[in-house]
Amino acid sequence: MFKKLFGKEKAAKDIEIKAPISGQYVQIESIPDPVFAQKMMGDGFGIEPSEGLVVSPVDGEIINVFPTKHAIGVKAANDVEILIHVGLETVAMNGEGFNTKVSVGDKVQAGDELLEFDISLIKEKASSTISPIIITNGDVVEQFDIVAQGSLVRGETTVAKVVAQ
Repeated sequence: MFKKLFGKEKAAKDIEIKAPISGQYVQIESIPDPVFAQKMMGDGFGIEPSEGLVVSPVDGEIINVFPTKHAIGVKAANDVEILIHVGLETVAMNGEGFNTKVSVGDKVQAGDELLEFDISLIKEKASSTISPIIITNGDVVEQFDIVAQGSLVRGETTVAKVVAQ
């Protein structure tokens, strides 16, 4: 009762993470980079992209756009923070082949375009096109379940369900 009188109610604790990129699901332990595969940055999954477009996996707010444009952070309504990292070792490309469409503070809906990237340039200049999707603040996560594998469609396929504490 007091929450209704004196403040806004807490957002829903459970969210669905849609595929931010079309392509093939990659189990996190199979990502060819130990930082991601050993979950040093957090739990999640990878996608082997079939096209060069990233969309928001959730309704939320942009909390980070890396200066090198290879990664974007989105905070969902339940405070879960999701890092979308395009390719591996792509930071060394210094933004070449990446075109961001959002800025920090922008509100986004699941499916909104965030970033375009050149797959062939990443294949040429980076170690892999596999793109990790990581929950970076796992301390707020009560439950994380992968619910889809195989072929993923950006903005449509629900890949994971997350329940926040």
